[in-house]
Amino acid sequence: SAGWRVPQKLIGHTDVVTALAVGPDGTVYTASLDGKVRAWSGTDGACLRTLPGPASNAFSLAVGGPNGTVFAGAATGEIGVWSGTDGSRLVDLEGHPGHAVHALAVAVDGTLYSGSIDSTIRVWSNGDHVRTLI
Repeated sequence: SAGWRVPQKLIGHTDVVTALAVGPDGTVYTASLDGKVRAWSGTDGACLRTLPGPASNAFSLAVGGPNGTVFAGAATGEIGVWSGTDGSRLVDLEGHPGHAVHALAVAVDGTLYSGSIDSTIRVWSNGDHVRTLI
């Protein structure tokens, strides 16, 4: 389409990129089969940081809540949670043990929804599993 172009490439992952999300400040987050979650400048494409801790193979990403919290759904069923402010690892949510988390969404109030190959959608608030929808 007219007007669309590739202004920059984000180079740094060593395997397939499986998910991406954009934070409220324009930071681009990517997950890859290399087991890493990276944060990139939405302005110039520079890699800002690799988020610490084992991401396993993350298949889904979401960014949301008041501080731009970063969530990554892993092949192992865990959901990694990082601070959107400084990238520090906050917690691992254990809600889909052994079943890959392929879908994540964050509501305006910071409530997290996770969908997995275990055929469930789980609802999380402040790091606690609140309920299972299906």
